[in-house]
Amino acid sequence: MRSFPASRALRHLSLAALSVPIALFAANASAQPFYHLESATTLKGKSPDWDYVALDATRPLLFIGRRGDGAAVFDLTKKQVVKTLEQSEDAGAIRLVPEFDLGYTANGDGSSTVFKLSTLKTLKRVPFGKDSDSVFYDPKSKQLVFTMGDGHALAFMDAKTGAVTGTLPVDANKIDGSAADGEGNMFVALRDKNKVIKVDVAQRKLLAEYPTDGCVQPTGLDYDAASKRIFVGCRSEKPVLAVLDATSGKVVATLPIGHGVDGVVFDAATKQIYTSNGVDANLVIYAQATPDSYKLVEAATTRPYARTMALDPKTKKVYTVTAEGVADPSKKINTGVTQFYPNTYYDNTFTVLTYAR
Repeated sequence: MRSFPASRALRHLSLAALSVPIALFAANASAQPFYHLESATTLKGKSPDWDYVALDATRPLLFIGRRGDGAAVFDLTKKQVVKTLEQSEDAGAIRLVPEFDLGYTANGDGSSTVFKLSTLKTLKRVPFGKDSDSVFYDPKSKQLVFTMGDGHALAFMDAKTGAVTGTLPVDANKIDGSAADGEGNMFVALRDKNKVIKVDVAQRKLLAEYPTDGCVQPTGLDYDAASKRIFVGCRSEKPVLAVLDATSGKVVATLPIGHGVDGVVFDAATKQIYTSNGVDANLVIYAQATPDSYKLVEAATTRPYARTMALDPKTKKVYTVTAEGVADPSKKINTGVTQFYPNTYYDNTFTVLTYAR
């Protein structure tokens, strides 16, 4: 048997040892970075209720519509609530308007709590209708649009002054997600009509109605101005992300997502569409290859009933909230979402979740 000199054998051993970390580095470098839970902060308090969240792009603050408990301001660095906005009882959604240093809540009684964004000081509470589900902003007309499902209407407000400018009747009981097109129009999902409508915000005028073929119960919605595509999260037994051509209204793609979708966010920088799906407890993300072609990026596990979300455009972190609950058969259960949708949440379980790649 041929033998090698000791020095040569050592060289072979050293090269073999080096090859292991090099191979591991190569494998890690080529691996796709997926979303994982970075932090979970549970807040003290009685049986919680909540709806939408909004992120301050200039400060590490997350605004949470906690309904009966009002609008909470959560410091993402300190991991604690630093303020609950005064006169914000029954707030379900918050819209921030940095250009005017103002923020607005959508309160269930048909009012908005107007506050100074820089100081978090409440300025006034403005009534505009009998109910309110959410609030959206049109940067072209500088107006806020409030959805009123029970009132079958949209309410409009000047974002600089807080003055109510008018209403528009809408033939629907479930008026859901909206997004501005940057040209003075707003697309609005009508969940119970399986439609998306286009509204001229400045004129408060209905321009078009788009049936969401292949998409039942359109809920969350966002818009890509570059490709003129509307992204709609659709519930039902076969939940999908529907992509509509904003010019023609035609559905150009339907992509499977999780059950219980509420939040839909389009990230223009990466051309990715995020959907938060509370019943299936996942975050399903698609990438836009062309305006009519999409590819699955990932489907990350979240927690049950984490249904709304906010995306940090810089860090790409996703923020969502949830709580532990039960479907109490002695109370009405919202079977429109799922057969055993919780109607009671336990004390001291409301949790703010941060997901990062």
